[in-house]
Amino acid sequence: MSSSWTVEVETKAPAAALFKGLFIDWHNLGPKLTPETITGVTLISGDGSPGSVRQVNFTTVVPFGFVKERIDFIDHEKFELKISVVEGGDLGKKIESATSHFKVEAKGTGSIVKLTTTFKALPGVDVAEDIKKAKEGFIKSVKAVEEYLAANPGAYA
Repeated sequence: MSSSWTVEVETKAPAAALFKGLFIDWHNLGPKLTPETITGVTLISGDGSPGSVRQVNFTTVVPFGFVKERIDFIDHEKFELKISVVEGGDLGKKIESATSHFKVEAKGTGSIVKLTTTFKALPGVDVAEDIKKAKEGFIKSVKAVEEYLAANPGAYA
């Protein structure tokens, strides 16, 4: 049986710039803005369009070394992205599968970032603490990009 969780983060950053920084250029910004968590992001295959696979490498703060995610869907005009975990992370250890749907919506001069993750936990595995940590990590990433954009107002304009 699949389960899901959601989180919404309100920011003062414009939707287009936030989407570009948080998702399109995350391979550059992620390691710079959250070096305590991410050591690097590498495009394994493709060009960043649907079907592409990227690998996010983590520091020892994270209980696994990496996660490979496939871009399933991307809409640059509606600021939407859907990814699936294809290797690493808790795949095969705690979960059978996981997909995440991200949407950035304008709100006044700022935006709201919405994340819905759907997953199938392995039988008998409690993932409540993992979900809590994933939400905290996502919020931290969004806030880091928001701060970066505030300090660099022309970035991703």
